[in-house]
Amino acid sequence: MLGLRSSMEETNTFDPELIRAIFKLVWERRASERERNQLSETETELGPSTTKKTRLTSVNANALKLSCELLRLFVTEAIQRAATIAEAEGSLKIEATHLERVLPQLLLDF
Repeated sequence: MLGLRSSMEETNTFDPELIRAIFKLVWERRASERERNQLSETETELGPSTTKKTRLTSVNANALKLSCELLRLFVTEAIQRAATIAEAEGSLKIEATHLERVLPQLLLDF
């Protein structure tokens, strides 16, 4: 039973490659912003420019797995809280307004 549960939990999480791609996109955007900021700073300075090398950022496989699990827990909790509000209002569907109402407290809790 334990092996079955473990394999079921793995299928109910986010795709690690998707999360890695999202992380990579964010890292690339931040590196680009830093580079632009450094270029604008060096234009205003009179001295020689000193820029950092662009480094590749990667994620450890275990850290990626943990990130996927934390994201899964966050989304699950958001849905459960929104469902509670929808049920209290007598609604059969979770709507965006339900999620909007639980989001501030959810972000504080996580």
